[in-house]
Order: sequence, then structure tokens, then C-alpha cells
Amino acid sequence: MKQFLKYCGVPIILFLLVLMVSFWLHWNESFIFIISRYKSYITNMGRQESIGDSKENALEGCHPGIEWDKLQTTSLPNLKYTKPSALQLPRTDVNILTPWLAPIIWEGTYNYDIINEQFKQGNYSIGLVVFAVKKYVQFLPEFLRTAELYFMVGHKVHYYVFTDQPEAVPNITLKTNRFLHVVESEPYKRWQDVSMQRMESIHQHISNQFYKEVDYLVCADSDMKFNDYVGVEILDELVATLHPAYYGTERNHFPYERRGVSEAYIPADEGDFYYMAAFYAGTVKGIYKMTQVCYDGIQKDRKKGVEAVWQEESHFNKYLVYHKPTKVLSPEYIWDNGMGNRTILKKKRFIAVPKNHNEIRN
Repeated sequence: MKQFLKYCGVPIILFLLVLMVSFWLHWNESFIFIISRYKSYITNMGRQESIGDSKENALEGCHPGIEWDKLQTTSLPNLKYTKPSALQLPRTDVNILTPWLAPIIWEGTYNYDIINEQFKQGNYSIGLVVFAVKKYVQFLPEFLRTAELYFMVGHKVHYYVFTDQPEAVPNITLKTNRFLHVVESEPYKRWQDVSMQRMESIHQHISNQFYKEVDYLVCADSDMKFNDYVGVEILDELVATLHPAYYGTERNHFPYERRGVSEAYIPADEGDFYYMAAFYAGTVKGIYKMTQVCYDGIQKDRKKGVEAVWQEESHFNKYLVYHKPTKVLSPEYIWDNGMGNRTILKKKRFIAVPKNHNEIRN
């Protein structure tokens, strides 16, 4: 026995020590695991107790002021209409969709009853902005008279008339929920300056007044008149109208600003359509951003002694190259009968009033 302990005692003792240390480490890890699970359990219990509050706080952080428990859904009325087809286009003689999936609005490509009922659910207001400075004030009576007949019928509308002759604004009888606001505007000597100043005026009045009263803005030239119904089909985040003289031409024929010195410069290999600044629309936010960029460009050009080839319209088109409109209006929404008729035009909704441009502008 003594011989056995002499040769084997030390290894046995070492083995027992290693065994005891291993057992202790294993037990300690288990203990730590149990403690950590217990702490996690306690923490989760606290979270479960306040999960409703956490969810509510998170929602309020994203959308303050919304009472989530009181949100309701509204249904469309029981409308009767022809079933749409998923395999056949409503019109095949014109393009109805841009490459960035913005619809091009033509008569026969939408059901107005459906979109009008959808729009009514939002209880929105629309502002119609028009500039009638100097001799252009003579077009106001016909503009407002036809707007009352055809523009946004059945919806709340605010007319914003910018003019240097407030006393010349006609006192017409407005329908229910239609309001007329006269805004004094400076009569610049050059018609080009009057044109370019519109971007600044619209931008300033959005932040001062428009945002309090309307959800959408439609901006139109005063030497035009409404000739057919123009409704909520024209409204979206940012809406532009195809120029009636260039809707079928290639980009190398567009009258873009091609001089690199101007802020309105568009390279020869860029651009989608040529839009006319006589009729455009958008949300208050969408128009605010557009007018800000265009006015900044006009100001930078002025400092360089440069004027874009088509003034505000050139800057407007530059903006739309890099900020695509979310909806495009066909030439139905800007037409001049002096250009004759086109078979693709089922309606002529907003048309030019015959006039001598040189006489009016000078």
C-alpha cells in the first residue's frame, strides 16, 4: 500500500483536484445561466406590462396627434360602371403611361365617378392661382366665369388672383364653398419679369397663406378659359401639362435652355417631354418645393446677367427633368384652337383666348 501511494498518490490527488475544478466551473456556468435567465425574465415582465404604452408612444412619435383607436375606414358608394379590363388598354391611339409609371391623363382613360368619390373622402380644398397684371386683367371676367362652370365642380375652391389692379377684379357670384382672394402684385415693366416673378410670389404665399387654406394648388395663365370640365383627375403630388406644340416631337426639337451658363440648362441627351407652365398643379408641399428651386435658379441667373430662353418655363422644365411629375396632363388641358383640331383630342378642357400677344405684353 505504501508503495502504491508512493508512486500513484500524487497523480490521484491531481486527478481529483482537476475533477473538482471541472465540477465547480460547470456548476458556476449553470448558476450564471440561471441568474441571467432570471434577470431576462424579470426584464421581459416589465416590458410586457408597458408594451401597450410603448406601442402607443412609438406611433405617436411617427404621427403625432393621431388617435389610433379612433381611425375609421370609409367605403365608396355603390357605383355602377363598366367592368375594367386587365388585358385591354382603354385607349390605343395615345400613350397613357410614362416610363416612371405616372399616368398621362386623356379622356377615356379613367372613371371620374370613382376618383371623384375617393377624393371626396379626404375633404380637401383646392386653390386656383392666376396672375392678371397690367393688360392681362381684361381676361379675368371670362376666366373666372368659366372656372365657376367647369373647374372642380362640387369641391371647395379658393381663387387667388394676383394683380396690380385690385379694383378691376370682377365681383362675380360664387357658388357655395367658393372663395375669391385678391393679392396685390407688382407690375414689372417687362412681361418676362412678370412671368419669372410668379415663382417667387407663389412660393412666398404658400408659406404665408395658402398652406392654411388649401391642400392642392392649380396654377393657370389668365389669358385662357375653361371649355369643359376639369376636376380632381388633374390632382397629385406634382402635375405638369404637355405643351400642345411639342407633345409629339423628339427632344432635340424641344425649346429647352441649351446654354450651359444658365441654371435652366438641360443637356441635349436628357429630358422626357416639354411642359407648358400655363397650367400645372400639385400638393401645397409639392408646389412649394418646385417654386423654391425654380426661383433660386432664376435668381442665380440674374446675378450672372443671364435670362433663360423661356424664363420661368425653362426653369420649370429643368426641375421636371430631375423631379419627375407624378401625373402628366395631355394637351386637352392646354390647347389653342388656332392650331386646328386633332383626332386624339376628345375634349378641349382649357383653351387659349384669341389675342394679339405683342399688344398685350407691351
